[in-house]
Amino acid sequence: MNAPMDHHDARADGNWPLRPVLLAGIGAAAALVIQQLLGKPLEPPVDRLALAIAIGTGAIGFGFVAQRLRLQWAVVFSLVIGAATGLIVFWQGLPGGSPDFWSWRLACLFLAIAIAAPLFQTARDEGRFKLPYANLYGHALTNVVLWFAAWSFVAVVWLMSWLLAALFNLIKIDFLEKLLGKDWFVALLLGASFGAAVGLFRERDRILRLLQNVVTSVLSVLAPALGAGLLLFLIALPFTGLDALWEATKSTTPILLSCVVGALILANAVIGTGEDDRAANPLLRFGAMALALVTFPLAGIAGFATGLRIGQHGFTPDRLWALTFVIFATAFGIAYLVSLLRGRMDWAGQARTANVRLAIAIAAVALFLATPIVSFNAISTADQVARLTSGKVSPDKFDWRALAFDFGEPGKTALKRLAASANPKVAAKAVAVAKAGNRYEVGELVEQDRALAGIAERLRILPKTVPIPPELLKILPGFAACGREINAQCTLVYTPGATEAWAMQSACFDEVPQPSGTPPMVTAPNCQIGRITLSNGEWKIVELNLAPPMALAERQRLAAAFARGQVEIRPVARRQLFVGGVPVGEPFE
Repeated sequence: MNAPMDHHDARADGNWPLRPVLLAGIGAAAALVIQQLLGKPLEPPVDRLALAIAIGTGAIGFGFVAQRLRLQWAVVFSLVIGAATGLIVFWQGLPGGSPDFWSWRLACLFLAIAIAAPLFQTARDEGRFKLPYANLYGHALTNVVLWFAAWSFVAVVWLMSWLLAALFNLIKIDFLEKLLGKDWFVALLLGASFGAAVGLFRERDRILRLLQNVVTSVLSVLAPALGAGLLLFLIALPFTGLDALWEATKSTTPILLSCVVGALILANAVIGTGEDDRAANPLLRFGAMALALVTFPLAGIAGFATGLRIGQHGFTPDRLWALTFVIFATAFGIAYLVSLLRGRMDWAGQARTANVRLAIAIAAVALFLATPIVSFNAISTADQVARLTSGKVSPDKFDWRALAFDFGEPGKTALKRLAASANPKVAAKAVAVAKAGNRYEVGELVEQDRALAGIAERLRILPKTVPIPPELLKILPGFAACGREINAQCTLVYTPGATEAWAMQSACFDEVPQPSGTPPMVTAPNCQIGRITLSNGEWKIVELNLAPPMALAERQRLAAAFARGQVEIRPVARRQLFVGGVPVGEPFE
């Protein structure tokens, strides 16, 4: 299956010997400027960061769209996308201020540019805004192939440079190794090699067309296999039920969306750019139809999974982005289903038309979402805080870590408001979380509170059940005492008014091993007895006593005695060597 090139493509991709040299120079200069902007300090201000990203985007964009035909158009296009990217990044601020921008929003921005590039290239070839599908599809696929081919060339250049450096080192000449240790030289090398690669591949159009043909041919062969597999999956669902999807993994939506993307790619590899380019093999055609048929139900199930998570746990930026991509997938699913219903065996033409319209729409929506006009952080913050203040979620189960570190400035602002809440539990938690310096510390606070909330239910007190001082109770969920596992039973040796207590995790003792089984944790170094003392009104874990290894019969007797509550503290007399009144070495038995 060969993607045809019409007269517009042939004229646009004509010989231009200066192109590799020109693009190598632009790539080297852009990479060097970016390195100088971002190299020092380690966290550059937002204006320098925005300028660096703008230069990189504009330079790469020019390399991909530059042709002798209407060269000034390519210059304007690269300047526009560079300026737009820089302004949007500057608008968003530094990475710490808007976490979702430096993941999904930035991805949306470059998705919009990636779609805009073949649209521009096709219009440039036509000399007006006209989008023949064959040219548009050809440019889109060429750009994808060119991207990976150029970076492969860069990797080869990098490896070759280090090989030469190692070779010269054999004869005590280390100038190349020293150069490769310089950031400015690395930037020049990578930028020049990427630009040269784009120019060289553009000058060897046959190689790109050959790579396109190989890619589409291989992908089209996979269409029947994936189509049959996805159909069988949908047929099996009524018998297994949707509950199996939620029980198997928490990544149901990403997996389903990946299947939708794979189905769209393989289906388009089969239908090609037109009737003359369409696969002739009936098996491939039916495979493409099967893929078109399953796209909508897969997107629908992904939407249902996302809606279920939102209903249970509320909005988060990630769930809103998942919902966005589900909408994109559903749009393609509906378009392909309508194409099948209308065109039946001749559905491909309508699907190609839908591809162009949806690509333009997605580019526009993606560009809009890349801007801070709509803030998923603010939407998520408002929803989560409403769930907390309404009592739908208790302070102990609320995701404080996400509010403090995942929702950007709206989350931090809401945290300050919650610190002044009329609910004392909410206010105390908000104050504690605000003092945390990182996600790990917040996680520790949350886990500690959850463990503390259930410590009384999992505690056995020996020699008899008595009230436990609140301050002692607070320290028990520590790792060196009863641990954090909310279902792990713990035994505490304590008498009223005592200034000492001993905590033991029950799992260390109450697991009776079988002769062929693994020994209980009592023989493991992480199974310990925590000695807790009261000093100056504060309970502290001051000593850990590790249990020594023992024979199987001894372990079984120990487990049985522990289960009966035969636990006590006894003074033990030992002998030890003293030199000049100072003990030396470990005590003797």
